[in-house]
Amino acid sequence: MRVWARAGALWLLWCCAAIAPAAAQMVTLDSGSVTTTVNGQTRTAPLRLPYHWDREQAARPGSARFDLPFTLASRPDEPWAVFIPRVGNVFDLRVNGALLRVHGDMERGNGADYAKAPRSLIIPAQLLQAGENLIEIRVRADTGRRAGLSPVIVGPSDEVLRQYSSAYASRFTGSVLLVGFSAVVGAIAFALWLTQLDAGAAGGRRREGLYLWAALAEFCWALRVADAAIISPPLSWVPWGMLMTACYSGWAASAMLFCHHVAGWHRNAYMPWMRGAMAVMFTGSVLCCWLSLTRADPRWLTGWLALELVGVGAYVAFFAVATVRRPNLARVLVGSAALLTVAVAFRDWLMIRLSDSYGETTWVRYTSVFFGIALLAIVIRRFRTASTQANELLGTLAARVADRERELAITYARLAEVGREQARTHERERILRDMHDGVGSHISAAIHQLQSGQASQAGLLRTLRDSLDQLKLSIDSIHLPAGDVGALLAALRYRLAPRLADSGVALEWAVEECPPVARLDAPAMRQLQFLLFETISNVLQHAGASVLRIEAGMHNGVQRLRAIDNGCGFDATHAPRALQQRARAIGARLTLESRPGRTVVQLQFD
Repeated sequence: MRVWARAGALWLLWCCAAIAPAAAQMVTLDSGSVTTTVNGQTRTAPLRLPYHWDREQAARPGSARFDLPFTLASRPDEPWAVFIPRVGNVFDLRVNGALLRVHGDMERGNGADYAKAPRSLIIPAQLLQAGENLIEIRVRADTGRRAGLSPVIVGPSDEVLRQYSSAYASRFTGSVLLVGFSAVVGAIAFALWLTQLDAGAAGGRRREGLYLWAALAEFCWALRVADAAIISPPLSWVPWGMLMTACYSGWAASAMLFCHHVAGWHRNAYMPWMRGAMAVMFTGSVLCCWLSLTRADPRWLTGWLALELVGVGAYVAFFAVATVRRPNLARVLVGSAALLTVAVAFRDWLMIRLSDSYGETTWVRYTSVFFGIALLAIVIRRFRTASTQANELLGTLAARVADRERELAITYARLAEVGREQARTHERERILRDMHDGVGSHISAAIHQLQSGQASQAGLLRTLRDSLDQLKLSIDSIHLPAGDVGALLAALRYRLAPRLADSGVALEWAVEECPPVARLDAPAMRQLQFLLFETISNVLQHAGASVLRIEAGMHNGVQRLRAIDNGCGFDATHAPRALQQRARAIGARLTLESRPGRTVVQLQFD
């Protein structure tokens, strides 16, 4: 065990020895002299860095020259670098009288601000010398802009740039990442405000204010933090400073209203007073900022921010107590973020607005991330709740739809059975009606012929045959397909051809393939069947013809049926009423042509 302890101690000593030479070459410059010019008065005084301009010169604009001497044992062989954590607002830097870099316009104020990010410059080795060396930094300071100079670090470029990279990442790169995060969270919240509606709102559905205030808070904070990356603002310093203060207060006010919605207090009667208080806080901060910058007196803004911090702290404390009494996930997340943010904001107020320290940066920019995380957690939780409710609703709806479908299926089956029964009833009624109108009338005619004592055997036989043929056709019509004129003519030929042959009438059949006629449903097919039967029956009974020709086919794109006989003819100007009625019933155009030796009965389905 002692062997391992000794080995560890030796390794630690070797590491320290390896690091010590490099660290020994690093020089921190924190003393020298400063020459300031304010309101035309120039003064020179000893210097001890950091130098906070607003504290030393009461935030009045002016310029200063900082002389920072240091001694080198020998001239370095490699380039050195200088690292300044904070300097500004604009500055130039000289090494042993040689101008190394100028950042900004030294003659014009309220322009660029290079104090927002750490600065690093390479010092060529030939500018340094063994013995006494001098770094001279001239700055121009604006009112209330945190001008000044932090301790300066010089040394080998590798070591200095390593420290600079770390500081740059925490202040500048971190700020850029925070801007992106806040902008994304704000965009999500704003999209939710546009799309999500509060169904429980009084007076109907309306957008949820929770998402709106979250979006405004994140957008204000994104712009406020973005100021750290904007060296040259698009506005001069006074309006730009007022805008940044407005963003800060807008973020605080929107965050408080967001908390109000999370707690469910936005439906209370005092909500207008809450919005009014936030408006006063916002307006007061902008006004005090204007007074501080135009009068070169930061106490206006410092005092107002103190009042604002007290008010926000009191609200957050009240919110925390309410969260303890009635906790839920949203309240706990937001309350924790709010407490942490208020504590960090109080630290920032002390360090930035009251203390003499220079080079410090605000921490509240980082704690604002927790508000975004809380918002995302609330959104995810609400989304999961809404998804669960939607799935439950879909399950309920699916069950109800299934039950309804079963009920409809049962009802449909009953209606179908009723429909079939009605169809059977209607078919029975039709057959009975046809038998009464056709067969019954023929049998009645035969009875009258027998009772009169004047009926011939041939006439009586013809009447009975008509009755039998019509009965057969009525039965055939049950099986006829709707619109199939060819099948109807075939059934008619099958039933009447023997009778035509017995009567000495030759049948000429000129029926082509007939396409279905859409308008001919089952009742229309029966009407057409009876119309043709009556036509043929008239030929047999009255025409005295020897030839009957049946034609069917397409003529000029129109379906046409014709019955032609060579009988004695009749007066075509007085068409039989039965034929006209049946033709109208099926929507066909009836045309009659008659003279001795040729009679044509024609139907066209236009």
